[in-house]
Amino acid sequence: MSFRSFPIDHKQASGLDLGALRVFVAIAESGSFIAGGKSRGLTRSAAGKAVARLEAHLGTRLFHRTTRRLSLTVDGQRFYECCVQILQDLAEAEASIRQDTPQPTGTLRLTVPEIYGRAVVLPFLSRFLDQWPALDVEVSFTDRIVDLVEEGFDLSIRLGEVAQNSQLIARVIEQAQGGVYASPAYLESFGTPDTPGDLEHHQRLIYGLSPRPGSWTLAAPDDEPITIEGGRLFRFDSGEAIREAAIHGMGIAFLPASLMESDTNAGRLVKLLPSFQGSTLPIQIIYPSRKHLAAKIRQFIDGLVEYLNER
Repeated sequence: MSFRSFPIDHKQASGLDLGALRVFVAIAESGSFIAGGKSRGLTRSAAGKAVARLEAHLGTRLFHRTTRRLSLTVDGQRFYECCVQILQDLAEAEASIRQDTPQPTGTLRLTVPEIYGRAVVLPFLSRFLDQWPALDVEVSFTDRIVDLVEEGFDLSIRLGEVAQNSQLIARVIEQAQGGVYASPAYLESFGTPDTPGDLEHHQRLIYGLSPRPGSWTLAAPDDEPITIEGGRLFRFDSGEAIREAAIHGMGIAFLPASLMESDTNAGRLVKLLPSFQGSTLPIQIIYPSRKHLAAKIRQFIDGLVEYLNER
């Protein structure tokens, strides 16, 4: 989102008061002219006048005002989101001039799949935040495809192919090899499959709630791939739920092998058909296309890639 969303004459754009922008953001975040003004060293009256100047310049109301409640208008919410991004970019630009490495500041908002987030992103974030203590992070754990621009996220991590989008940049950070897993309790009750074809006589834990067959593809070295489509199907919309279901003996799961090491090492899951490999799954970082990538996004991407290479 940018100021092009507003009908502002660029010849007059310099009339925007940076101090008034900061006051406006402080009031929007505190929900009060008194608290927002105080945080900027201003009285309630001075804070109100700063917002009034902004509203006059923009030709729109930024707040709904009642005796009991202060809230942003639709235009006010859009303008607030723009202002937050501009102030963060300005802080990073100042930092880049003062030192060689721009210091990430503000809040980094990311969305990650549950299973990958818990296994990889959380351990990395512990180190990342130690390195950049001035940065706050908000993480949404979901397998839902999130609209980064519409929902205000800085980046996402997605497993599998992603649709082409001119507003987004996708970068593959690793390739995950699929594998077939079940718990010792399940295998004791229903037997261990010796061939890929045996899987069609088992309970299979499938990702996705669509009526599609939920096929798996396995291949031995130098052999033609084998597609498995049969068996009793139990469907989930969460990779983490599939992992948990497999651990609790509810069926056989097809999951990225690199994310299952702790479970196999602990004996919670057993890797089946070790001579066969599943199809590879690209793991990608997705972020909005911008001419200048914010320091918080750049440092996160570079740090995560370095962390993955060390594993």
